[in-house]
Amino acid sequence: MDEKQRIANLRQELHEHNRRYYVLNQPTISDQEFDMLMKELQALEDKHPELYDANSPTQRVGSDLNQEFQQVAHRYPMLSLSNTYNEQEVGEWYRSVEKGLAGESFEVCCELKYDGLSISLVYEDGRLVRAVTRGDGVHGDDVTANVRTIRSIPLIVADEAPRSFEIRGEILMPWKVFEQLNAEREAAEEPLFANPRNAASGTLKSQKSELVASRKLDAYLYYLLGEELPADGHFENLEKAREWGFKISEGMRKVRSLEEIMDFIHYWDTERKHLPVATDGIVLKVNSLRQQRALGSTAKSPRWAIAYKFKAERACTRLNEVTYQVGRTGAVTPVANMEPVQLAGTTVRRATLNNEDFIRSFDLHIGDYVYVEKGGEIIPKIVGVDLDQRPIIAQPVQFITHCPECGTKLVRYEGEAVHYCPNDAGCPPQIKGRIEHFISRKAMNIDSLGPETVDDYYRQGLIRDVADLYKIDVQQINGDGSREKSALRIVNGIKASTQVPFERVVFALGIRFVGETSAKLLARHFKTMDALMAASLQDLQEVEGIGEVMAKSIVSFFLNEKNRNIVERLRSYGVQMALAADQLAAASDKLAGKSIVISGVFAHHSRDEYKTLIEQHGGKNVGSISGKTSFILAGDNMGPSKLQKAEKLGIPIVSEEEFLELIK
Repeated sequence: MDEKQRIANLRQELHEHNRRYYVLNQPTISDQEFDMLMKELQALEDKHPELYDANSPTQRVGSDLNQEFQQVAHRYPMLSLSNTYNEQEVGEWYRSVEKGLAGESFEVCCELKYDGLSISLVYEDGRLVRAVTRGDGVHGDDVTANVRTIRSIPLIVADEAPRSFEIRGEILMPWKVFEQLNAEREAAEEPLFANPRNAASGTLKSQKSELVASRKLDAYLYYLLGEELPADGHFENLEKAREWGFKISEGMRKVRSLEEIMDFIHYWDTERKHLPVATDGIVLKVNSLRQQRALGSTAKSPRWAIAYKFKAERACTRLNEVTYQVGRTGAVTPVANMEPVQLAGTTVRRATLNNEDFIRSFDLHIGDYVYVEKGGEIIPKIVGVDLDQRPIIAQPVQFITHCPECGTKLVRYEGEAVHYCPNDAGCPPQIKGRIEHFISRKAMNIDSLGPETVDDYYRQGLIRDVADLYKIDVQQINGDGSREKSALRIVNGIKASTQVPFERVVFALGIRFVGETSAKLLARHFKTMDALMAASLQDLQEVEGIGEVMAKSIVSFFLNEKNRNIVERLRSYGVQMALAADQLAAASDKLAGKSIVISGVFAHHSRDEYKTLIEQHGGKNVGSISGKTSFILAGDNMGPSKLQKAEKLGIPIVSEEEFLELIK
């Protein structure tokens, strides 16, 4: 056998072993034997680079190279489902289907609703060619390189599968992996993930597929689409997909009555607690694709499907202590530390207490037995106190008066429920938090750095503010000389950030209450950092969308000599301090005073690009139609409900071409 044929045979054999281990849970060889086959294939591929294949089993380890996610249009829109927590509403949905099908008999496919990240997988000629997140339902991020590292997702499917098809499902982090990951992060004094869904989402959006591979994500698939599907039945199509190599839930069941649906719901309301991954409900779908098409969809969701959400699971445990965390804005958040208790598949030790008013509303005492729920099965929260179990010696929780990190007296601004540490220039969590915010993707986008690195540099004394980043050189961070490549990448990433546009620089400064949108408004109104720093309270409040609280915060920020010094140092390192010439040239007031809704799919620019154009020309983006809407910028497939509402209110519909002509 020649080496080319051996490579082909090894790839086929390893794909099958992957399927047996990760999908069927029925391995036929040992881990050591699998590793030996993988090493043999890797050696042969290294010897024959001309035979590279992105879908080879060896590619599942991922890459440490950074990648940019491209926006991709979904061939079929990814609609969200209507939700209910009420069994009565499930009955109403069932009867509406009966009515919509004019009495024709129908079957319902009952499935578990997995709590992860929605994904669309596209296969051509038996090979995975694209993996796209849900995004806004019309466009999503292309995360193919990352998804290839998930071993339960087949890279090659059985020959009997259609030539071209799409299959959708959920990317998940199993409970065991989540617990282990958080334990590692806690030991390293890193921020914990709130829940497996957040962890899976953050992992899949990592720009390094090598990291994704290390996190051991899983996937369950639940919807097959295409022109040449094997059957009219949704259930039958998924059973076929199982034969092709996909991981399909064993809990799926086809029923023929409302009574059977309720039996399914009641069974899984308890049994789901024994599953290896998070679930938060049941999905019900009319099984026949023909009947699905007959029932159709509303603008937001299909009429042939509904999601029943389980009520939040509750547990009772003892409150041992209240500690306090300081965020990058100085916001102080109280945290309940409790006796460990099992809740919705994970061990809960802490729960947020929000603020002082929240603590007082429950009259919390140390030693109280508190009821804890996971809101939507995600973030633990205290929902009540068992007063009958309160110890006689229990003492009321007293909210702290000084910052637990730097000792500064806390302040509470008028109209705010949160206490803040005002020492933004000297409080370590705020300093590190502002640096982490500064380097984040939506700010300066220095993706070669992360929270762990920031903390390390802070401990070493290399950085004390964001401007210090630009002084770092390769020699300082090269350690024993073995990290030159990564050190060079970090230094180059910091240098490249000097080209980040001005409006993102304003956002990156981390001024309290100034978010991404308000930073754009400020940048486009004042146009330069000097003008923004010199703006009075009245000047700032003249900008639409900037209120008194935010204006006071901005003035206070720039009155601080340390902050002004940081800005000047950033300027000296080449960071953008004004709108670019092309932005200034493109700006106009042609849309001044106009509130514009964007709807549909566009040919010439993306939705985000049109939002930017509207803002550049003085207009305001709004999300919903009202009597104050000036016009709707409409692309293809505009939602029928929006069109109907626009017609009812007499709001003009402007096409893509008409809009571009309007702003020239």
